Amino acid sequence: MRGGILMALALLTGLSARAQDFHVTQILQSPNLLNPGAVGVYDGWERIAIQQRNQWLGGATTYMTTGIAADANFFKNDRKPKAHLGVGVQFYNDIAGSSGYGLQTGSVAVSGILPVGNGSQLSLGIQGGVGNRSGNMSRLLYDSQWNGNNAYDPTIVSGETQSLSSFIYLDASAGLFYQFDGGQSTFARNNDMKFQVGFAGYHLNAPAMRFRSGSEEQLARKYVGMVKYSMDIPGTKMAFDAQFAQFVQGGHYESILGLILRRRFQDGGKITGLNQDAFVGLGVYTRLRDAISPTLQVDWRGFHFGVSYDITLSALRYGYKGGSLEFSISYTNLNNAIFKTRRKGFR
Repeated sequence: MRGGILMALALLTGLSARAQDFHVTQILQSPNLLNPGAVGVYDGWERIAIQQRNQWLGGATTYMTTGIAADANFFKNDRKPKAHLGVGVQFYNDIAGSSGYGLQTGSVAVSGILPVGNGSQLSLGIQGGVGNRSGNMSRLLYDSQWNGNNAYDPTIVSGETQSLSSFIYLDASAGLFYQFDGGQSTFARNNDMKFQVGFAGYHLNAPAMRFRSGSEEQLARKYVGMVKYSMDIPGTKMAFDAQFAQFVQGGHYESILGLILRRRFQDGGKITGLNQDAFVGLGVYTRLRDAISPTLQVDWRGFHFGVSYDITLSALRYGYKGGSLEFSISYTNLNNAIFKTRRKGFR
């Protein structure tokens, strides 16, 4: 019951403050959410990732985000760097509260990836998709339905507007992305580093949001800047990933920082690439002025497993005592393209 009431307040506040996007903690597991230009920019051929986030576990209702994303390289040459394409798709289902207020999105991204020498790549990506927002306000309970006998009575008319329109909208985004991969210029066992930086704009067409009949507002454009730096620590089996992402949308800001320390427990083939390094990592993400998230990661044979738990530090902790649990799993085909015979003609 409390969850339904708080959901109503959050929904009404969100409507007056303009619609905002959902968020995840392990943001780098969803390149489509960070930058369309990052699609296809990775070591390997095909990649698929799944994420599941259960927010505010101590609440009496459900706040759940589920996503699946996949991307692949086309015309890529694994021996000689050349211009190629990255193509990706993603689907997300975000359900919030007792009303089942939700967002379902699907999109396709295409990036042009251009090697610019010495292990550097520059890419420009565009993304187009469709979204659907819907919910059922009649499922919510209000203080006006209190019957005075220590119970809620759903038969009492709440006096609140129970209508919430379901609508579909088109969405357009674009981004510029740069990567420097120091591992392409050395065969040293403990001398690998990677630097990534990007800037992207989402909802560039400012699609119309029609939550209620006769009313309309625009989905605020969102701007995303990100930096990631990864490096092996020379002379050890240790490595680290440092990450930062900044989101700005309609006067709202979110800053995510992450630091993961990884230990290699299996050495890969530096020259042949037939075996991959395997790591176990432990670290923390933090959303400034909101939450801190201890995180465990495992990389093994092209698979990446991640689990994190958000400990809420902001005033929201008074409404929900529990934190948020998030899982991610991805697989990257590092050895050969699945359709390699088809691609030989392009090399």
